[in-house]
Amino acid sequence: MEKDRLPKGQKWISKPVVYDIVKDIKDVDLSKYRLKFFGFLENPIEMTYDEFVSMAKDKVVADFHCVTTWSVKDIVWEGIKTKKLLEMVKPKKEAKFVMAHCLEGYTTNFPIEYLYDENSILAYKMNGEIIPKRHGFPIRLVIPSLYAWKSAKYLEALEFMDKNVKGFWELRGYHDIGDPWKEERFSED
Repeated sequence: MEKDRLPKGQKWISKPVVYDIVKDIKDVDLSKYRLKFFGFLENPIEMTYDEFVSMAKDKVVADFHCVTTWSVKDIVWEGIKTKKLLEMVKPKKEAKFVMAHCLEGYTTNFPIEYLYDENSILAYKMNGEIIPKRHGFPIRLVIPSLYAWKSAKYLEALEFMDKNVKGFWELRGYHDIGDPWKEERFSED
């Protein structure tokens, strides 16, 4: 049912609104870009953009919900599902939380179980096109089951941690989880 797709407090809009925490997004030199996975892992790895793209065979179609109360239907993301990447890096039992680190200094934290979600993906394409710079080029972490601030743009690394450490917005009062179905917008929610 259509209305069951929209969390309470949200409204549908036709395309995502872009928010940035830095004034100018720098161009990425893909010859130097490395995507890193480190921390409590059996197999920490890093890969080039070309290596990532050569492995990127997954597609996810999901609604996208922003904490500012808008939602967009059926965004198509292409890349590598995060649960497949977990099979590669093999998190240790101590790995309970993840911090996404981004090229412009942004960070966001979440429990590791969200990377096992069927629809969570590291994406390099959005709606059939290479992700535009303002939407997260070269790679964006997408966790459709959480508010969009958890879907970190300009991804540089995923750090696997044994304890929860707050990220950029979480330090400023946003909820540690950010589940749109529970309206977890702020830390007191």
